[in-house]
Amino acid sequence: MTDRTDTPPNPEGELSGVEQAKLASNYLRGNLAEELANADDQFSKDASLILKHHGMYQQDDRDLRGMRGPDGKKLGKVYSLMVRTKVPAGILSSAQLLAELDLCDELGNGTLRLTNRQDFQLHGVLKRDVRDVIRRIHEVHLTTLGACGDIPRNVMCCPSPVQSEPLRQMQEMALHLSTHFLPRSRSYREVWLIDPDTGERQACDTGAPAAEIEPLFGKTYLPRKFKIGIAPPHDNCVDVYTHDLGLLAICEQDQVVGYNFLVGGGFGMTPSNKKTFPALGQRMAFVPVDEVVGVAEAVVKVQRDHGNRGDRHLARMKYLVAGWGLAKFKATVEQYYGRPLGDPHPADVYGFDDHLGWHDQGDGRYFYGLNVENGRIRDHEEMRLKTALREVCRIFRPGIRLTPCQSLLFTDLAPDARGELEEVLRRHGIKLLDEISQARRWSMACVGLPTCPLTITESERALPAVIDQLEREVARLGLSSERFTVRMTGCPNGCARPYNADVGLSGRALGKYSIYLGGRRLGDRLAFLYRDLVPLEEIVPTLTVLLAYFKQARDGVETFGDFCFRKGADDLAQWCAQVAGT
Repeated sequence: MTDRTDTPPNPEGELSGVEQAKLASNYLRGNLAEELANADDQFSKDASLILKHHGMYQQDDRDLRGMRGPDGKKLGKVYSLMVRTKVPAGILSSAQLLAELDLCDELGNGTLRLTNRQDFQLHGVLKRDVRDVIRRIHEVHLTTLGACGDIPRNVMCCPSPVQSEPLRQMQEMALHLSTHFLPRSRSYREVWLIDPDTGERQACDTGAPAAEIEPLFGKTYLPRKFKIGIAPPHDNCVDVYTHDLGLLAICEQDQVVGYNFLVGGGFGMTPSNKKTFPALGQRMAFVPVDEVVGVAEAVVKVQRDHGNRGDRHLARMKYLVAGWGLAKFKATVEQYYGRPLGDPHPADVYGFDDHLGWHDQGDGRYFYGLNVENGRIRDHEEMRLKTALREVCRIFRPGIRLTPCQSLLFTDLAPDARGELEEVLRRHGIKLLDEISQARRWSMACVGLPTCPLTITESERALPAVIDQLEREVARLGLSSERFTVRMTGCPNGCARPYNADVGLSGRALGKYSIYLGGRRLGDRLAFLYRDLVPLEEIVPTLTVLLAYFKQARDGVETFGDFCFRKGADDLAQWCAQVAGT
């Protein structure tokens, strides 16, 4: 059981439609080149499935559905593409950020989005422009390959620039794994980086060596997306338990000696399908540094060969781990790897840092972590964030790091840069960290409406107003200093990681949400469903009653998430019923 280039067996029988499309695509070529050459404003269904593996999703703007054009006719669906740039460990340069900002202005919808997987997303890219977008991304030594699709996605890692040998080794490992798991098919280069008329290469190739076939993934790649994250125990900013494969670094004498492998995390679920569920990773084994790539590849191969290819709702590796049990899964990984694996190291996560504000890097320079609410970079009347970032990059030329909480870090700043940097930010209407509430600082939302094809309701556009209300209630209760995570998604797929937050808000119907409670900022505990189908306008009143209970009955310095977990859903509901009856 080593490399496979045929179609893996499917334990559930017939292949799903996506699997059939991948199989027929000739290693992700499909008809992309032909469809790029036609005048249609959209890709066909099969082509759109293959596009994901090249780093983009075809979408339509639901705000425009049903609107009428100048001729009075309904517009129908107005198609565009979301193009995602992969940034392993979130590390890039000012020049690369400026290039992405140029693209959002010239070929996108005027905004750039930072994701909670340390990626960039360009929205509103038209089909006729997408080849030019990818070429320009490659000109600054970035890529969209491996950012989406049934392959290992962007490898996350704590982005801190603090001078630490273990952090440097972790970030280096993220870059190494990212390159190792890139698809090898020449299709990406053929479609996007070679001039279709002259055959000449149009942009630099930042990917792995190309091949005629896929030595690791075969014709159908993986059954579903595969996420990898790396964290040190003192800082679980990447939510290491939420990944298909999480690597928790074990350090001795200022060196990473190995990693605890956590397997089977993932948050996508369908409430109507009781077979689906969110899951945290399970501690499988301690793996020495020199064996990490080999064991990680063995894990990927087990999912490749045994993951469900008939039902995409059950195709993530978490269902394989849950169905087999951890012991069988580990034994199968050992079989693929060729030797036994040790027990997990006793170390576990014990801290979380969003890296915002001013910090000493330890090398005579400083970095500043800037809160970017819900990751959206744009200019509007009150705040000109996009313009400010351009000015910061031109004046200071800092290094840039993208955080797993949708914010960014300006790194390698001189000690005397603080005043000038803060002046630039204030001049453009940007609040500094001490001007942002704890509730807003620890909040996060997915895109939701109008462009995500899976969303049911609002998320990114709704959460700021929810936080506005929550700030007032928290202040009234005297709890403004409390730190608790609030994460909102427009559907149950959980892209903003609501299911391990103190407060998770998951879209269930238009304007209605499930409220999850009892997770915590540390990220190692699942929340429980407290109330379902809560109207948007009732979210803050519901939370306010619970926060009042928390203030009255908390145990010492207990956090809100720990309080809710200790009390449980029944006790919380009983309290709310008593308050409502008085």
